[in-house]
Amino acid sequence: MKLRQGQFSFLPDLSDDDIRVQAQYAIGNGWAVSVEYTDDPHPWDTYWEMWGHPMLDNPDAAVVFQVNECRKEHGGKYIRVIAFGASPGWESVSMSVIVNRPASEPGFGMVRQEGEGRSIRYTIESHTMREPAGARYA
Repeated sequence: MKLRQGQFSFLPDLSDDDIRVQAQYAIGNGWAVSVEYTDDPHPWDTYWEMWGHPMLDNPDAAVVFQVNECRKEHGGKYIRVIAFGASPGWESVSMSVIVNRPASEPGFGMVRQEGEGRSIRYTIESHTMREPAGARYA
């Protein structure tokens, strides 16, 4: 199951040139660009591990360089490029693009919990949680 988070998640994986174009768009809008990675991309987990420092005025080529450096060390994990917009009233992530995925994506499952009476509660469980942190992907 392919994880569908952020922009372009229903399209084929982005090439380095595609990443460069998206980074240039973010930089052109005055957004700070950052590279992040994780081995558990739960939909509610918005905080991933940051790779390096946020790039404020770097050219788009620096973003692709940082993505490739992150791939060398964390190539078997999810890697994304995010852009942070600091315009008044919108101090938040303005763009999020997954640029690297593990070879196998186990996905998520629904867990049913029955309570007192007829109450039923459903929660989402990541299949990666079956393995300890650091051993979930290659």
